[in-house]
Amino acid sequence: MFPLNMNDKNSERSIILIVDDNQTNLDVLFELLRNYGFKVLVALDGESAIEQIDYIHPDLILLDIMMPGIDGFETCRRLKGDPSTQDIPIIFMSALSDTPDKVRGFQTGAVDYITKPFQHEEVLSRIQTHLTIRSLQKKLEEKNLELAHLNQNLERLVEQKTKQLINQEKTAIIGRLTPGNGSQPQKSLASDPN
Repeated sequence: MFPLNMNDKNSERSIILIVDDNQTNLDVLFELLRNYGFKVLVALDGESAIEQIDYIHPDLILLDIMMPGIDGFETCRRLKGDPSTQDIPIIFMSALSDTPDKVRGFQTGAVDYITKPFQHEEVLSRIQTHLTIRSLQKKLEEKNLELAHLNQNLERLVEQKTKQLINQEKTAIIGRLTPGNGSQPQKSLASDPN
């Protein structure tokens, strides 16, 4: 048994979409991932996968390359071209194991590549790795957004304080220049007749 923590936060709440036209592959992966606490969705081709993603935003996609209709490369290209889905990690699954096929997969936007027939431990390990990476990316994005808001608030406070200090300085200068404030302006020696 693979030592993945069944109570891991990633697996308890993560939604994984498996896209494969081979029913046996779907059944094996569905059962494996469900047993590890993932919520699992399936699609038999790229078109139906894209349609599902419009309704349910998965945390990760396991995508077969060789499918009827649009293949995995085109499906990945479309998902990565859409701002609402471009951040979803996609792991290709394929019997194509040649380097050019793998490189093409990475060039279309996949984060990883699993060669069929796959080993359960490898699938789980790769999924867990990419869910962790995505979770950390989301946290970093949230922290960056928080930091940007704090920075904006700080800039506003500095601007307000600067305006207050300028106004206080103006008031002090006007007070020193205004006659009758208790200080007399000094007479110029040039205007003294003696």
